[in-house]
Amino acid sequence: MRPSILNPLFADITVLTGVGPKIAALISRAAGPLVVDLVLTAPAGLVDRSFRPTIAEAPPGRILTLSVTVDRHDPPPKGRRLPYKVICSDETGYITLVYFHARADYLKTLLPEGQTRLISGKVEEFNGARQMPHPDYVADPDKPSDMPTFEPIYPLTAGLTAGVMRKAVTQAMMRVPALSEWQDDSWLKARNWPSWKNSIEAMHAPESQAGLSAMAPTRQRLAYDELLANQLALLLIRKARIKSRGRSITGHGRLLAKAKKALPFSLTNAQELALDDIYSDMRAPDRMVRLLQGDVGSGKTIVAFFAMLTAIESGGQSALMAPTEILARQHLESLEPLALAAGIKLGILTGRDKGTARRETLRQLANGDIDILLGTHALFQDDVAFHDLALVVIDEQHRFGVRQRVALTQKGPKPDLLVMTATPIPRTLSLTAYGDMDHSRITEKPPGRKPVDTRTISMSRIDEIVNGLKRATTNGEQAYWVCPLVEESEFLDLTAAEERFETLKTALGDGVGLVHGKMSGPEKDAIMERFYNGEIQVLIATTVIEVGVNAPNATIMIIEHAERFGLAQLHQLRGRVGRGEKKSSCILLYKAPLGETAKARLNVLRDTEDGFLIAEEDLRLRGAGDVLGAAQSGFPRFRLADIAVHGELLAAARDDAELIMRRDADLKSARGEALRTLLYLFSRDDAVKLLSAG
Repeated sequence: MRPSILNPLFADITVLTGVGPKIAALISRAAGPLVVDLVLTAPAGLVDRSFRPTIAEAPPGRILTLSVTVDRHDPPPKGRRLPYKVICSDETGYITLVYFHARADYLKTLLPEGQTRLISGKVEEFNGARQMPHPDYVADPDKPSDMPTFEPIYPLTAGLTAGVMRKAVTQAMMRVPALSEWQDDSWLKARNWPSWKNSIEAMHAPESQAGLSAMAPTRQRLAYDELLANQLALLLIRKARIKSRGRSITGHGRLLAKAKKALPFSLTNAQELALDDIYSDMRAPDRMVRLLQGDVGSGKTIVAFFAMLTAIESGGQSALMAPTEILARQHLESLEPLALAAGIKLGILTGRDKGTARRETLRQLANGDIDILLGTHALFQDDVAFHDLALVVIDEQHRFGVRQRVALTQKGPKPDLLVMTATPIPRTLSLTAYGDMDHSRITEKPPGRKPVDTRTISMSRIDEIVNGLKRATTNGEQAYWVCPLVEESEFLDLTAAEERFETLKTALGDGVGLVHGKMSGPEKDAIMERFYNGEIQVLIATTVIEVGVNAPNATIMIIEHAERFGLAQLHQLRGRVGRGEKKSSCILLYKAPLGETAKARLNVLRDTEDGFLIAEEDLRLRGAGDVLGAAQSGFPRFRLADIAVHGELLAAARDDAELIMRRDADLKSARGEALRTLLYLFSRDDAVKLLSAG
């Protein structure tokens, strides 16, 4: 049960005064649906009203505060659509306050003639005179608290004003309780960090730009709280997994020997080391939960296949889940010759499989006739029953949430789990997302993989690129052309995939295809198959081709508006070429002029093919916010922590969480009880439930 002290924070935002269903929908979009979401939403900026010049010194266009005397009201003549004016002055000159569609009685009460008032807003010059249209604030000098000197600015969405959001946050903060301290006293003293409540109040009441910094002491304290909640939750999940005994999986090696013999190449040293880790985990009585990280083309699938063969040798079945139908069918195609050599049966199940064919696959699976089942999300539907599932392999783990991972592992008696990602992940991000797993990294490329010649070229030379593409396709080469949008947008000056398709079709003829995320699975598959078979020379695509699509004859990758993509994403796209014998190239088209950061990022990609190095540079240059792309749903989105700047705090949080688990694994001590509150505060409820489940 959530501690009752947190109930005011976990109420719906409609409990706040002035937040009806319409406003609640807007605030939910900007922050979230609960009061705690507002409390944990940090200001994105600050309005500073501390500059207080005289009227004569007031510079136009800057937010400032003036102390003025209200001289007279100048309402417009009746029936005329003119602004209402209020003439004010100080010892240095005059200023006119201008109101459109104003109510005279309201303004006379707000600005009584002969009285002194504080007014805040931006001054403008009009016909040689100074005016302030619609001041942000008008306040009585005897009640200065009516006009805040420093005003936080929060993330907004269309239709939500800054004032409404600020009032909602102010009300939310009134519901914040004083909570028992979950941090170690000596750690707080060493860092000079205040309590959680004081820190959260300071975050919402910054008194300078420095107060907004991620490195401000109060923000560091809050970031550390969030990172500790994350690390402690991961260790609790790991503990629960270790307590749930698996089974020892030991193969006889005969199927492995046959498959190895059929391989047209030898495994790299890095692949062999990863397999040693995996075999060791599988032999142990505890369940294996291991992450296999490998760069584009490093040979993760073969490693996973050998692990699956070991499970089959011990009498069990295996499942391989891929994020897309295209990738699942490519896995089937690449593994079929090896499965044939080893004498085992592969099956496939995707959303496309219906009727009799699907029923037959499910029958063979339940009987144990299918040894390895490949597929998409369809694998964890209720009617999919295995005879004896011993090993689950999940490809491109970040595309799946934890619940999907759990759903598939419930298909067997505590099967081992191997998750793979081809996205090189910075070590700090890896710790926040996969802290409950053991890690293996494949850092070598198989022999024979040629480097891809990468160049950065301005969009102004696009005609040269198209002419070069025409020559290459005439010589039988194939190319990808990646665009960032599907349809043309009036808001972003980016070439849409559909528009580019039309222009290239005109220039190159019918050998041009288009594939994007808005197409149905069968539509995408049909286009990809035609490209794979060489019927299409140039494939215009959005990032739908980023993961796993393999066309060995494709030698050219052109990425339009490369400056808009993440480095890790660009590296993934580049990995679609260079898979065959021919020399390959990647052209990064950018729109000039490039900023310094964008230039540095593209240079990193041009200078190295080491995906792990690229990922670390992307984190350093861009920050963690979108370093892995929006589609990576499995990664935690931190509200107050920023991995790019709080890396040192993450390492400390990991150490602290490990110490807590050694001393008080059930969180029964006074600090342990406070830590349970912390886990609930940052919505790590699942970890607390594992404690109560024993």
